[in-house]
Amino acid sequence: MKRNIITIDREKCTGCGECIPNCPEGAIQIIDQKASLVSDLFCDGLGACLGHCPEGAIGIEEREAGDYNEREVMENIVKQGPNVINAHLTHLKDHHQDAYVKEALDYLNDAGIGIPETGKKAETGACGCPGSGSRTIKRAGMTATLAEQPSRLMQWPVQLRLISPMADYFKGSDLLLTADCVGYAIGDFHEKWLKGKSIAIACPKLDEDKDGYRDKLIALIDKANINTLTVMTMEVPCCSGLLRLAQEAAAHASRKIPIKSVVVGIEGGINIP
Repeated sequence: MKRNIITIDREKCTGCGECIPNCPEGAIQIIDQKASLVSDLFCDGLGACLGHCPEGAIGIEEREAGDYNEREVMENIVKQGPNVINAHLTHLKDHHQDAYVKEALDYLNDAGIGIPETGKKAETGACGCPGSGSRTIKRAGMTATLAEQPSRLMQWPVQLRLISPMADYFKGSDLLLTADCVGYAIGDFHEKWLKGKSIAIACPKLDEDKDGYRDKLIALIDKANINTLTVMTMEVPCCSGLLRLAQEAAAHASRKIPIKSVVVGIEGGINIP
């Protein structure tokens, strides 16, 4: 089956091992002084290890891989003790993987292993993924009124799962494809980025049906004849999946259009690669 799974650039990897503690599933080991993915079955593709490599050697790709097996993962995890069990449960809950959580709890019950007290943290704790890290952002006082900042949204719906590529407002438009969080990070998002454009929003980390998203983007290029595609993502590593999705769609489309990538910092800074 095709699914998200981590990839390790062995040229960049120094074998420091900092990624190992952040993969409680045990999918990564140091072999021949390099980090290696030892089993597709152990990698859930949710990216707990992302952002913990000082060399930036770890990423996520969509490829053919064996089905992730939660029970086999749990066999490995319980050997490592309650803290690792808790880290794993927290990781799954933070990513809303309810089916995997149930399988993990069923395994613990079948094996007669109690859920560790620290497991309570799994209800609200963060898994350590860069995109889930807590941060307080201090801002100066805001004085602008709603009247001074008019909305530039010209359509509804906006979620990529819900939009119709054949809607009139997409035809011949400049499309802005953004990660869900982008509009909340930029104060002048409507005036500087959305004005005069059609829009579709998606979350490359939490949304499912990536194939359906890709097909819609292909239809927007080939059937709606959009003129340009601007992809806005957040700086966290998992968000780059939206740009890859757009690039894949453009590669499969019959028409060729320019794609612009804009990366938004959590504190609102803009980087255009």
